[in-house]
Amino acid sequence: MKPASFAARVAAWQRTHGRHDLPWQNTRDAYRIWLSEVMLQQTQVATVTPYYLRFLAEFPDVRALAAAPLARVLEHWSGLGYYRRAHHLHAAARAVVALHGGVFPDDAAALAALPGIGRSTAAAIATFAGGAPAAILDGNVKRVLARHRAVAGFPGTAEVERALWRLAEALLPRRGAVAYTQGLMDLGATVCTRGTPLCGECPVAADCEARITARTALLPTPRPKRQLPHRTVRVLVIERAGEILFERRPAAGIWGGLWSLPEAAPDDDVARHCLARFGAVVTVGAALPPIAHGFTHYRLTIEPQRIGVAAWPSRAEAPGLAWLTPGAARAAALPAPIRRLLRDL
Repeated sequence: MKPASFAARVAAWQRTHGRHDLPWQNTRDAYRIWLSEVMLQQTQVATVTPYYLRFLAEFPDVRALAAAPLARVLEHWSGLGYYRRAHHLHAAARAVVALHGGVFPDDAAALAALPGIGRSTAAAIATFAGGAPAAILDGNVKRVLARHRAVAGFPGTAEVERALWRLAEALLPRRGAVAYTQGLMDLGATVCTRGTPLCGECPVAADCEARITARTALLPTPRPKRQLPHRTVRVLVIERAGEILFERRPAAGIWGGLWSLPEAAPDDDVARHCLARFGAVVTVGAALPPIAHGFTHYRLTIEPQRIGVAAWPSRAEAPGLAWLTPGAARAAALPAPIRRLLRDL
């Protein structure tokens, strides 16, 4: 198989059958392209689209994003998940303004030096904004290439990823990179899907080694199964006069910078915990149904505990704490499971 043959078929298919009306398409604005690429990391198009439009309305260019407080950025990211992306987005916007005069670099290597922009994302921005040919290797593209060339092994390992990068570089055309790159993304998202690939609609099915050898269900090789560690945490729904107490989480770590509920160990005496921490006298109400939430590296069970306030000293009104009505809380930057909890109260 000649690389040009593969690329030409993918590009021709994209022009006729690919996606052409996504909100971040039909533009050479590197800011809009970058924003979409970051949002689309580990998140589907249908989920991203409304967030992208709202985010763009609030922060129309890189200078607006750089000038905004991080808390405001997190508010508009709330619910999209993987919040480290929002932190990196804000830091990268400030770097573009401070180091590049508010103009994104043209070069993929310079783009990759910005916070949160890896090799594949940098290549996509360089290609779509400037037309420069640069190989990409996001999750969808890994699946297309692993199947077409029967690259076995879990793509998350360094050895397999290096093999896929070599393949991506070898197949990259010198001309028509925009249609080809978009075509690879579209092919993986709409035809060469994880569960039920539509091989009859694929432009490169004729020489796809996974199809020929009946291994489409086996490639790419799934992540090796492993037992994820489990953690349980109790969150305190402390209520006073129609408001709930929220606490801003530390900038580093899970849900960094978001507003969440105060936590206690599952075996803590809640009344004593509130007295020791806040100097507050409380009444312990009902335990609410537990919430299961999964992260990449561990599973979390949240055990909500309803708490009423009998006496709340003024010394407890410290920075990082806020009393919010449920309506005001829904507009704040909250972790997804805490948002679900508020909705179910």
